[in-house]
Amino acid sequence: MELNRLLLLTSFLLHVKEDRANPARLVCDNRLMQKYIGETKDMEKRVGQCQTLPTLSCPVMLPLVDFSLQQWKSKSNETKRREILCDLSLLVGAAAGAQGQVTEECAARQLSQLYRHANSFFLLLQTFSWEAGHWESSCSPHSMEQTHITSIFLTYRQLVQGKLRFFFHDMAKVLCKQGQEGSRDPPCRAR
Repeated sequence: MELNRLLLLTSFLLHVKEDRANPARLVCDNRLMQKYIGETKDMEKRVGQCQTLPTLSCPVMLPLVDFSLQQWKSKSNETKRREILCDLSLLVGAAAGAQGQVTEECAARQLSQLYRHANSFFLLLQTFSWEAGHWESSCSPHSMEQTHITSIFLTYRQLVQGKLRFFFHDMAKVLCKQGQEGSRDPPCRAR
């Protein structure tokens, strides 16, 4: 099963790197986002089943990812993207920081997987840009210190189920419609 996930991730990353394939087209298939949400739940469940979860001696900073849907809808797609990039940047850093403190194999394996998945989203979102220039990590998202490993997984699941899912949904409204005009690609799946 892990090999299947690795192949899917490799295919995903190769698809992103191809010049002729627009990475934004990935948002048009709702099944992919549902798969990612399922993976976040699985990771959170598996880390909870680890024998011993040590408290981190050095706290990590986690983004506060809760949001008001009404306020979220009023933001531009670029603002949403930058906000999620800030959250992911902090989350990737937290996972890396926790990995350096955890020696227990089960928790270390789950943290490594979370790091890879969050970093993949981070790299993907950098390809979506409406403004000139590259994204810079000069953002200051709302955050809090945590010493519990489970908090990292909870934050990641909330980010994927919340902001990221709604962002992909918003992107699909624009990008899937553009992709259908004058192309032979199949229409987007209904949401």
